[in-house]
Amino acid sequence: MGNEGTEALKYVWKGAIPLQIHLHDSEVATLPPPPPVLLLAPRIGYLPLLASQIKPLFSNSLPPGEDTIWFEYKGLPLKWYIPTGVLFDLLCAEPERPWNLTVHFRGYPSNTLTPCEGEDAVKWSFINSLKEAAYIINGNCKNVMNMSQSDQLDLWRSVLNGNLESFLKVTLKLKLGAIEDDYTAKLYPSLKSSSDTGNTDNPGLATTGRIPVRLYVRIFTEMFDDLEKAPEIDSWEKISYINRPVGLNKDEGKCFTLTDAMKTLLPEYFGEGTLNGEKTIEEEVQDVHPEVAGDPKITEEVTASVSERTEAKQPSESAEIKLIRIQGIKPKPEIPFSWVVNNLMNPDHYLHICVYLIHH
Repeated sequence: MGNEGTEALKYVWKGAIPLQIHLHDSEVATLPPPPPVLLLAPRIGYLPLLASQIKPLFSNSLPPGEDTIWFEYKGLPLKWYIPTGVLFDLLCAEPERPWNLTVHFRGYPSNTLTPCEGEDAVKWSFINSLKEAAYIINGNCKNVMNMSQSDQLDLWRSVLNGNLESFLKVTLKLKLGAIEDDYTAKLYPSLKSSSDTGNTDNPGLATTGRIPVRLYVRIFTEMFDDLEKAPEIDSWEKISYINRPVGLNKDEGKCFTLTDAMKTLLPEYFGEGTLNGEKTIEEEVQDVHPEVAGDPKITEEVTASVSERTEAKQPSESAEIKLIRIQGIKPKPEIPFSWVVNNLMNPDHYLHICVYLIHH
């Protein structure tokens, strides 16, 4: 990837979601109640990072007690370590603008959410995700582990400030480059792939051909024509969270598409065979770099989803993908997966994909 990034990547970094945030009624200790806060939340950011903008506007209305910020949407506590844009794409079948959220400063739901102790917790969650991605891409995460303090600080500040140029300067040293993309220019001449923008000395993803993917799947058992009629989510147990690398299939003369990637990620629904007994990426990292795999949210979230999807299941002939949403867009199924990876990846170097799946 070049030092400036592709046009698509620039749009990703500039992307924001309009929020209307209400203080929960149970935490309003004044009359009249405070008005809702309107603000733009970066897609690549995280909800707890909005605390400095929100808290001063609600602090005079709060009852006595210790402040611990958390958010909910229609009664569902929102997981703080999932990027804001991913939460929006996952929970709003039909985009809601502004997105109406409720903020709390009391009664943290520790039975549902892992603890979040401010910006530092978000930062280290991000760094851990970056370490995992580096391991998937390069077979090790030495470059991330050996980052200088100044580079680590510059990297985090670039994410906080949405500074793509600064981010790319630091990540260039981590050798997490673009993957080879021979098909985009042929199929979509108007699209430029980041693998064509320079930095040919950076091996990055081209070395292993493994793509870090986080897949969030909402499974419905009944058909619906209009996304507005999609059932609401009232529990995280109704969402499958899959954290698994995708190996690029480089069959000569065949373009590996987004559809091909989905079949690889969801073999139990699309009959692409087993996952060949591969370990989950968490197990691989634990074997080689146990210090990387100690994040409690990974243990909590991924273990359950991995065990669920690796059960022996017969491929379903009645599964249908109703919606795929990445960075707020609905890409065409036939688009080269290499273009999706090079242009729509989050700063943690994971490709976050939200899927609505109809399974009869």
